[in-house]
Amino acid sequence: MNRPTDAHNFTQASTIAGTTDGYMPGFGNDFETEALPGALPQGMNSPQKCNYGLYGEQLSGTAFTAPSHQNERTWCYRIRPSVKHSHRYTKIDLPYWKSAPNVDPDVISLGQYRWDPVPHSDQSLTWLTGIYSMTTAGDVNTQVGMATHIYLVTESMVDSYFFSADSELLVVPQEGRLRFCTELGIIDVEPQEIAVIPRGLVYRVEVLDGPARGFVCENYGQKFELPGRGPIGANCMANPRDFKAPVAAFEDREVPSTVTIKWCGQFHETQIGHSPLDVVAWHGNYAPMKYDLRTYCPVGAILFDHPDPSIFTVLTAPSGQPGTANIDFVLFRERWMVAEDTFRPPWYHKNIMSELMGNIYGQYDAKPKGFIPGGMSLHNMMLPHGPDKNAFEGASNSNLGPEKLDNTMSFMFETRFPQHLTAFAANEAPLQDDYIDCWDDIEKKFDGTPGKK
Repeated sequence: MNRPTDAHNFTQASTIAGTTDGYMPGFGNDFETEALPGALPQGMNSPQKCNYGLYGEQLSGTAFTAPSHQNERTWCYRIRPSVKHSHRYTKIDLPYWKSAPNVDPDVISLGQYRWDPVPHSDQSLTWLTGIYSMTTAGDVNTQVGMATHIYLVTESMVDSYFFSADSELLVVPQEGRLRFCTELGIIDVEPQEIAVIPRGLVYRVEVLDGPARGFVCENYGQKFELPGRGPIGANCMANPRDFKAPVAAFEDREVPSTVTIKWCGQFHETQIGHSPLDVVAWHGNYAPMKYDLRTYCPVGAILFDHPDPSIFTVLTAPSGQPGTANIDFVLFRERWMVAEDTFRPPWYHKNIMSELMGNIYGQYDAKPKGFIPGGMSLHNMMLPHGPDKNAFEGASNSNLGPEKLDNTMSFMFETRFPQHLTAFAANEAPLQDDYIDCWDDIEKKFDGTPGKK
């Protein structure tokens, strides 16, 4: 069992805002927090001299002129300006972390695919060396699309830090617990929780309980936001209050350190003489956050018919086309099913969107066998999929009383772009070669008899 390194000496805010220790509640709120009293200027952003000899610096997550309801920035008051956390860069190789476009001519992405969990090995892996890309979509250089990865992490990063200039990362743990030590504070995540790490934010990842395994959605495009609820109204689905941002925490450590940067799909590192996690106070609305998936309140049919799976959207990253997402993050968790005279599992369909699913725990109702915790599946755009024969027959002939769908939590990363398999996904990950055969025994029932069901 791995524990976090004792190397850090975080000083955290002594007064806690909100009702959860170490976190402030709300999605997209304008937060303010300080780890030392009086470190945060009041009534202005950039005083002539900051308290404690700190430097004021703005971190912009959107263009300066973005509409006010989308504009995101955070003012940081730090021991050193970020330019001191950067020096000459050396290009490095992280061979398993791929970015779009990454179309391998020897890999066929057209098809229905499913994988068993990628197993742990005896290899020591940090957050950087333990990322294995499964699919890529779009183009990281034009900031559209996404990539999906699995992570296998056994070791904490020590005097090593990372940020992505390409993307924000949505982290979905499946096994083990991680700590994200970020410039703006500390986030701990475990299975059935998620974390969102913004583009440009520096952090270090420590293993609290390991080995750790999970899924990552790398979003090249517009930031994740809460979906519009429309006629649903103000409540249910993912409620803003359940998202948590960390309180201020900082390190004041003089020690040789490495900062790795992902930029336009390439990786570079620079050497500095101190910890870059030195933000003593901050205010703004551009911040990391965590969310407990167990607080998601699903909405569904209470009379007949199964709604589109978009009804289960937790977060969405919009595209330039209204109603069509760059990415949707969709959650299928425990819920009651009560629809009458209805085929209750997801029906057979073809979709303009490409769907990558992952199983956090339990059994998925459309595929009772073969889709196990830690596993993944991919159904690319306009490729048909749906229940296997046993799931179809069971749902078609069951007694439709109220039923609790229990012991299940799976998710979907859905995008408007085709998802191209990486060489790792095609050749090294534990691909179920017989997955496509799960539909072979579906029978023709039609014989022209009127009224036959």
